[in-house]
Amino acid sequence: MRATLKSIALHTALVVVAMVMLFPMVWMIVVSLHDNPEKYATLGALLNAPMSVLNYQETLSSDTFGLYFLNSLLVAVLVSAGNVLFCFISGYALARRSFRGNAVLFASLLAVLIMPPQVIMIPLFRMMVGFEWINSYAALIVPWLVSPFGIFLVRQYVMSLPSDMEDAARLDGASEWTVLLRVAMPLCRPILTVLAIYTFLANWNSFLYPFLFTNDEAHRTLPVGLAFYLGKQSIDWGHLMAGASVSALPVLVLFLFFQGQIIRGLTAGALKE
Repeated sequence: MRATLKSIALHTALVVVAMVMLFPMVWMIVVSLHDNPEKYATLGALLNAPMSVLNYQETLSSDTFGLYFLNSLLVAVLVSAGNVLFCFISGYALARRSFRGNAVLFASLLAVLIMPPQVIMIPLFRMMVGFEWINSYAALIVPWLVSPFGIFLVRQYVMSLPSDMEDAARLDGASEWTVLLRVAMPLCRPILTVLAIYTFLANWNSFLYPFLFTNDEAHRTLPVGLAFYLGKQSIDWGHLMAGASVSALPVLVLFLFFQGQIIRGLTAGALKE
């Protein structure tokens, strides 16, 4: 009886937490289905009002929205690919190679991890100005092709793996690049999948640096473009929520399709057989 009551209480708590977590998304979708939703004073009035997909039609038919979407997709995909490659190489070197300064480099990596990202905002902006990369894809992609968190994640994962297969490949005459790309990388596929998804989501939702580095429509990403629905005198809530709903779709799709791999990647190496 006690176990049954405990199970009921646990599931009730989980349902309540899930409802609290889902409410902002439900609210966003409801608002996006109304024209001038700000004129409704209560949630009940909003739910009882006629709904339509006009905001979605107008948002998706906008040339700028499609451009912003493609810019975000391009930046997120290229940055994710760069992180998978460069973070893997760097993390593997820190985990498997003994060289002078290894401990210092790892300590520096940890120091960068605890540093707020806003600290580098002004120096990085001046660097982009110096390179004449403002209003270019280079400013949105190059500074983020490798991340301290990704290097740390890969290093810790590689250290949990036995080196027997790599040593056997070397004895068979494989070069270091062959060992790296044909032996070690497949073994690191779970954590590299997690890193790719995490990096994609972080760059897809990134606002601060794309806002700083772009001031023309040709290079704006989706979060920056949605910010222009916020006017000085009024806010176009219907189109803003419609755009936000569309921009949330890739995030939801990635999580639904890769949630198993995310969990396996994050827990791999935590338990030893």
